Amino acid sequence: MLDLDVQLLTLAAGAAVMVIAWLASVGMEDASVADIAWGMSFVAIAWTAHLVGDGASERSLLIALLVTIWGLRLSAYIWWRHDGEDKRYVEMREKQGSGSFALRSLGSVFLLQAGIAWVVSIPVQVAATDPTPVLLGAFAIVGAAVVLVGIGVEAIADFQLAAFLAGKDSSGKVMDRGLWRYSRHPNYFGNATLWFGVWLIALECGSAWWTIVGPLVMLVFLLKVSGVALTEKSIGSRRAGYEEYQRRTSSFVPLPPKPER
Repeated sequence: MLDLDVQLLTLAAGAAVMVIAWLASVGMEDASVADIAWGMSFVAIAWTAHLVGDGASERSLLIALLVTIWGLRLSAYIWWRHDGEDKRYVEMREKQGSGSFALRSLGSVFLLQAGIAWVVSIPVQVAATDPTPVLLGAFAIVGAAVVLVGIGVEAIADFQLAAFLAGKDSSGKVMDRGLWRYSRHPNYFGNATLWFGVWLIALECGSAWWTIVGPLVMLVFLLKVSGVALTEKSIGSRRAGYEEYQRRTSSFVPLPPKPER
């Protein structure tokens, strides 16, 4: 079940984070601030749900803590890797004009991301409003383990990629080491995994079965919109041997690689 007051407050919390980020981006002329703030919008939603919801406090606290670990790590990593405005936003800025884009980006970039974060966080909100069962059970334990595995996979994949790109001989080459040997996008797989783990924790509430829509929305965006599809749209032209890497390596779910030709 969803509580309208909780819904409105969590939506406002996520939007507030992104509005602050938008104000910073206007002064910096860098819309990539939205990507840095993305993880923190989830954190704001989770803690707002925990504080104002009247559900089982242990469950909502567990979720809030897990989401905080993920959100802080992701935002810190993107901030650390940030090196100028992302080319997606550069293209939008050039197409719309710098002055027009500054205002339009509030809705088309920042508040849009806040809305997506709110939808993905539906399991978080339901878990914070359903008081049953009172104590944490098997679903919560398994779900928390899945979340931690997802966070770990995403973090390790990000670290491995960053280390590879920092190497002097990485230009034009394919990252096919570590977790990237088994999946072309292990970081996105870890991200999707953790949100299904959050759903498992919420599933302990009898009313939360339908909230799988949250992780499914994240999965669709990772596979079809901003993740896998966007990355692979042009990477083949920039990385020699990527077609062969595609042939032998799973796109998303880590699997043993196929033999090289």
